[in-house]
Amino acid sequence: MSKEIELNLSQLANGAIQQKLDGELEKIFENIHDPNTKSKDKRSITIKLEFSPDENRQVINLNSSFSTKLAPVRDFDTTILSAKNLEDGSVAARELKSTAPGQTYIDPTDGQPKTDVGTPIDVIEKEEAAQKEQANQIINLQQKRG
Repeated sequence: MSKEIELNLSQLANGAIQQKLDGELEKIFENIHDPNTKSKDKRSITIKLEFSPDENRQVINLNSSFSTKLAPVRDFDTTILSAKNLEDGSVAARELKSTAPGQTYIDPTDGQPKTDVGTPIDVIEKEEAAQKEQANQIINLQQKRG
């Protein structure tokens, strides 16, 4: 009785098993390079090959299945500021960017001073100046009469 077995994983099912393995390997390496996962977590691929012979034990159906375990995405915490407008009932929510409500901070990405929710201070100053200018304008009703 000969014990020669010629089954090459990369050629089985016209290369479909190898193609599936390549796809699962791509998922593994994408997960490894995802900064939202822990770098040291283990990832794995399990290939299950099931052999189902017929009554004569000569024709065998081979079923392959893959199970891939990826590193989970890490949990992240942040602080949200929320308030309800008592006049119209609208609700607003924004992420707290500084360490305390009402405190300004220097944004490390662009070095600009910002409010506790990340709005640049110069934008707020320009808006306030425009509001003051608009409030100080004199309305000439005679001019509007024509």
